[in-house]
Amino acid sequence: MNGLDWTLLALYMASMVVLSLFLGRGQEDADDYYVGGRNLPWWGVGISTMATQTSAISFISIPGFVALKPGGGLTWLSYELAVPLAMVFIMVFLLPLFRKLEIVSVYEYLERRFGGPTRSLLAAVFLLSRGLGTGVGLYAAAIVLSVVLELPLWVVIIGLGVVTLIYDTIGGMKAVVYSDVIQMGILVVGIGLSIVYALDLVGGWSAALDTIDAARLVALDTSVHGLGDLDPNAARKAFPMWGFLVGGFFLYASYYGCDQSQAQRELSTPSLAHTKYSLIFNGFARLPLTLAYVVLGIAVGGVFAKHPEAMKLLHKGQPDYMVPVFVLKYLPHGIKALIFSALLAAAMSSLDSSINSLSASTMQDFIERFARPKNARKQLLMSKGSTVAWGMLVIVFAFLLGGQDTVVERINKIGSAFYGPILATFVAGVALRRVGQAAVIAGIIAGVAVNVVLWIGAGDAVFWMWWNAAGCVVSLAVALLISLVAPARDVDEATLVFNNPEWKREGRWLPAYGLLVGFFALMLWALGRMPSLLDKR
Repeated sequence: MNGLDWTLLALYMASMVVLSLFLGRGQEDADDYYVGGRNLPWWGVGISTMATQTSAISFISIPGFVALKPGGGLTWLSYELAVPLAMVFIMVFLLPLFRKLEIVSVYEYLERRFGGPTRSLLAAVFLLSRGLGTGVGLYAAAIVLSVVLELPLWVVIIGLGVVTLIYDTIGGMKAVVYSDVIQMGILVVGIGLSIVYALDLVGGWSAALDTIDAARLVALDTSVHGLGDLDPNAARKAFPMWGFLVGGFFLYASYYGCDQSQAQRELSTPSLAHTKYSLIFNGFARLPLTLAYVVLGIAVGGVFAKHPEAMKLLHKGQPDYMVPVFVLKYLPHGIKALIFSALLAAAMSSLDSSINSLSASTMQDFIERFARPKNARKQLLMSKGSTVAWGMLVIVFAFLLGGQDTVVERINKIGSAFYGPILATFVAGVALRRVGQAAVIAGIIAGVAVNVVLWIGAGDAVFWMWWNAAGCVVSLAVALLISLVAPARDVDEATLVFNNPEWKREGRWLPAYGLLVGFFALMLWALGRMPSLLDKR
């Protein structure tokens, strides 16, 4: 890194703040701040949603997993299997009600349908898990950047956190979405340039493939199902296709449809149709982006195979440092700055949306319910104050929790234990009229308890993706059983999907849903034939 590289990095960071100053003009109330006045373009929301999934960890971990990690390879693509199907579910069952009720927090729906305690419970779970998880994510991105940029870890954590917090606080959801669009553009260009330079160094695509073990090119693992047949001591870690397909459907339906950090953007477009366009875009675009990471892994892995001296530069031999080391050692100045800007962009796009959604849930689900501001201006100022508070907390969490591997793992698993029961709560709300608040809370407790038993009792023998399905099914079953004895009373009919006028108009969307299902089938076929599709020589 030379003066040119550092100057370009500084300009990138400064441009995000300047952009927020422009986008933050004209904010009058919380709707403007948290959902962009419900006037953001579908393409921006779609790209922003995808950018949030494309964290800095994805940029460095996926290529390293594909090329160098023991037991790694193209099985990472299995993560994408259920995305198109989950998008169809969300568009049919959840979005029509959320948009009709004109809410800011998705947990507000739960109060309308069940009551205040259900809303408070799930909002509190979101705040705790997302707050801690965001701090851990900030640390994970910062530790890699600190090593490759040769900066103290505390400088990177504070710098990354503060710059993101500044533009997030000033610009609100508009700044989140439009900065994510810019950051995604930088990321795609960065990936493309890295692939071009790597293939040039290694001698082309065929030469890169020659350096990859054939076992790494297998994308679908059908040898196990992940329900008790996994061997924790196996030399090659299993990635069961059925676990990713079934468990992944429940995970993505819950994450995209019921998690405030994702659903908040879906409430910021002008109409239900525009929100559906954004999710259709995501249903098609996530796989190509992940494929780009895979190609990057094969290309850069080829460079490391042909230049063994590069392996010695990996920090503690960790595969996650493969891409950063490649950039530092082999790319020209200026391009280095662009790639590291892409890394920063990936980190910031995940951080900004999490902080904004934490602030939104705090204000909407707690503060405004019990101490509503007297006017819109005060409401806006309190919202920005909440964003600042959460930004500072996330930075503190990064320092306190980031270096403790056991804590990080447990935080991630606790989040996974709740995704299925949370989805079950919303499904019961929109589709099962008999289920009331007592039944659904009992279901949540039962679903989480089952996942904890799987975690402690089965350990690594049960693939963690199955937790999402188990938690959801158990939660729904318990809620239904209790509702037979104590059915819900005085249900707001507007909270049931089948009473929504949009339900009768779903037929016009069938072609789009059919395309997504067809894309899923094509994905399944392509991933099953991945070795032969890649090796076209």
